[in-house]
This record gives sequence, structure tokens and C-alpha cells, in this order.
Amino acid sequence: MSKHKAILELAKKTIETEGNAIQNLVSQIDHQFADAVDCIYEAEGRVVITGVGKSAIIASKIVATLNSTGTPAIFMHAADAIHGDLGTIQQKDVVICISKSGNTPEIKLLVPLIRSGGNKLIAITGNPESYLAEQADYVLNTYVEKEACPNNLAPTTSTTAQLVMGDALAICLLELRGFSPRDFAKFHPGGTLGKKLYLRVSDISSQNMVPRVDAHSPVKEVIVEISEKMLGVAAVLREGKLVGVVTDGDIRRMLNKYENINGLTAQDIMSTHPKTIEPDVLAVKALNEMQSNEISQLLVEKDGKYLGVVHLHNLINEGIL
Repeated sequence: MSKHKAILELAKKTIETEGNAIQNLVSQIDHQFADAVDCIYEAEGRVVITGVGKSAIIASKIVATLNSTGTPAIFMHAADAIHGDLGTIQQKDVVICISKSGNTPEIKLLVPLIRSGGNKLIAITGNPESYLAEQADYVLNTYVEKEACPNNLAPTTSTTAQLVMGDALAICLLELRGFSPRDFAKFHPGGTLGKKLYLRVSDISSQNMVPRVDAHSPVKEVIVEISEKMLGVAAVLREGKLVGVVTDGDIRRMLNKYENINGLTAQDIMSTHPKTIEPDVLAVKALNEMQSNEISQLLVEKDGKYLGVVHLHNLINEGIL
């Protein structure tokens, strides 16, 4: 077997092993999962998630997912907790402890301290008979038959299972809270995701120049307007009302069609019924309109008044595409 073929086979086997383990999680979801979700949902405090090693890294990711979907959460490293950070846990907080074995020294030291504070404890562990599981109020079983590691040592499949269990918690809580796209936008104001949820056409078009010509404007003026406003288009107005549009494509077609352009006006070469969009529409809808109509700009119009242009390049620059 060639080196590359061996690599591909190992990669596929890794993915298959982890995929099978995740599928097996379905059979391990029971009433304790539902009770744990209710516990978090009804809690007046936050969710404090803790673990050591690779489980601590997974804990951090679950914290991020919960925070971004409406459930306040904070990470506390188990080793740091027993060396001064235990004060992170407040009286009304729910604690989630993640550990594959459920028997590590840090966990055995930390769990009694959590219990003494009266906090509800949720265990995410691959060993339902472990010390952690015995002490927890609720146990979420993430048992996996084997790691993807050929030596069955490096945490791979087990941490994937932990991560998926955390996602399942977050999504159930999201649904219970009726977490909407508008709520999501408040927690994700930056980046592509946030912009798709809150950025509106007017936010973009207001930054552009407003190319316009009169229906009787000579073609030369139309060309100058399109060139100066740098949007590849000019709206055509008659008595202040939008009646058409001239694009740089219309200009090229005109030059191919006419040997003499003297005397031609905007209305002679314009396209009637231009594609328009209202300013308060989400910018991502503008992108969809452009893609479905195979155009690169839309005229912005509201209540019959022409307001400007939103261009495909604007959306690309904003990271919408």
C-alpha cells in the first residue's frame, strides 16, 4: 500500500470510528438528560463547566456555545479550582463536570467541595460507575468503545462525544428559551454570521454615491455619471420617478449597436423595470436577489423614491458572500 493510500485509509477509519461512537450516543440519552436540561433551564444562576486535560478544552467550547445561545456559562479549570478558583461557583450556579474516567485525582478532590456548596452537579462522563457519576445529581453517559487513536490512548473519540453531548444540551436549552435569530444577532454582532442577521441594505447603500440621470440626459452624461459614481450603473429618473436603469453592460451593447451615438439619451438605451429593493431589508436578502437574477447591483427604493444602489462588491467586502 502506498504512503498516500495508507494516510487516506487511516483518515477514513478515524472519521468512521468517531461517527459510529456519536451514533451510539443516541441510545445513551435517557431521562437524566431531560432532567439535566430542566435543571439548567430553571436555575437562577449560571452554568459552571469544569474538567482537566482535553476535557477542559471541550468544557471551554461548550461554555462558548451556551453563552452564544442564551444560557450564561463560565469555565473553571478543575486543577485551578482546588488551588483557589473555587469561588467561581456561586450559590445558585449549576456545575457540569466533564471527565472520561470520572476518577481522576482532581475530580475526586473537587466534587466533595462542589457538593458541600449545595450546587447541583451534572456529570458528563464515559464511566457511569465512576466516582463522579456516583456523586452527581444527573449523569450524561458519553461512553465510547474505543478511541480513534490506534493505541486507544489519545483522547479523540471520547472528547468528540463530550462535545456532541454539550451541543445537545445547548440546542435543547435554545429551544426551551425560544431563542430567535434576532436574539442570535445580539450575541453575534461581529463577523459574517452577525452581519447576515442584522446588516441591512441601508447600512451599505448609504455609504455609496447615488448615481442618477434624467431620462433625457445625453448618453455622454450617462457614461460620465456611471464612471464617476463607480457602481457600474445609473438610475434613470423622469420627474423624480424611477423609470429605468443604465448599466455598463447597456453602454457596451449600445456601442456595438450604434455607429453614431450623437442624439441618443438615457431613455433610448435604458432597461425598464429595474430590480429594486427596500432599504430596511436584510443585506443577505439583497445577495439572494442578485444571485437569483444574475445581476451585480440593486437599486434601493422606498415608497416610490429612489435612494441609491447596493452592489455585490459591497456585500463581498462586508463578508456577506
